[in-house]
Amino acid sequence: MRKFIFTLSVFSFAFSSFAQEGASNKKNDRWKLGALFTVTAGQGGSRNWTPGAERFSFLGSARMNLYAKFKDGKHSWESLADLAYGMVNTTSLGIRKSQDKIDVVSKYGYSVHSKVDIGAWFNVRTQFSDGFDYSESPKRRISGVMAPGYITLAAGFDCKPFTDNFSIFVSPVMARLVVVTNRPYSFSYQGGVKPDGTPETTLASRYGVDPVRKVDGQVGAMVSVGYHKKDLVKNVDIRSRADVFSNYLNNAQNFDVFLNNLVIMRVNNWLQVNYGFDVIYDDDQRQFGPLKNKPATQLHTMLGVGVAAKL
Repeated sequence: MRKFIFTLSVFSFAFSSFAQEGASNKKNDRWKLGALFTVTAGQGGSRNWTPGAERFSFLGSARMNLYAKFKDGKHSWESLADLAYGMVNTTSLGIRKSQDKIDVVSKYGYSVHSKVDIGAWFNVRTQFSDGFDYSESPKRRISGVMAPGYITLAAGFDCKPFTDNFSIFVSPVMARLVVVTNRPYSFSYQGGVKPDGTPETTLASRYGVDPVRKVDGQVGAMVSVGYHKKDLVKNVDIRSRADVFSNYLNNAQNFDVFLNNLVIMRVNNWLQVNYGFDVIYDDDQRQFGPLKNKPATQLHTMLGVGVAAKL
């Protein structure tokens, strides 16, 4: 039921964006709405190939970017949704996930200066399906929809010192919930006991969450820097966002970082090359290192050529 409600809310956001588009067509210049949908696919194969290669491989991914912007006098509101999912299938490894993202940001502002707004910032970040660590046998479940999920609400100042394409949102006090509501114990072994007799770490605790409570409340400060530019150079667009968070309640000197970059290179109206580069560092995500108990910088890249539809 939680998966259904969450998925429904994401697609309700998309539906509302398209519903509002009818109003914008009536010369309502207060609204700016749109969507970009991209499908990318790749295939490879070999037979009796002495250099060595997979007998068969296939990569497929889909990405949707939605935005809705509203401005009326001193009031402004902006919402962005970045949804992506990809799979790879190879002869030796079978089907595995290559990309999985749900990232929704909504921001309200009230202008107090030509370059400064006061307002609120809201973010929900999670994924569509389960993720696994295949380096262990049996494979270990390490994530899922709302496992973890990050829900952030902040009040602060939104500054645009140079151009409307570049913004800095600063919040001295904000709240964040880290939730692991989808099978928070999620043991790989029966009863959570490994074959050597040692206890297995619960899924929730790998994200700093008590598996009984399923939610970890945090209070801290946040800075979010966003930049988007169409035609940075000819036929090349860029969208970038960096969120930095400090938890006042636990190791405030250790900053959590979420960096999201997307470069779109347009070949023509329907064919484009996309390059995505994401970086995450979360001091509470202690599932890396030789003993799987330390935080680490997480990197993800995706390069693909695909068909795009702009709405």
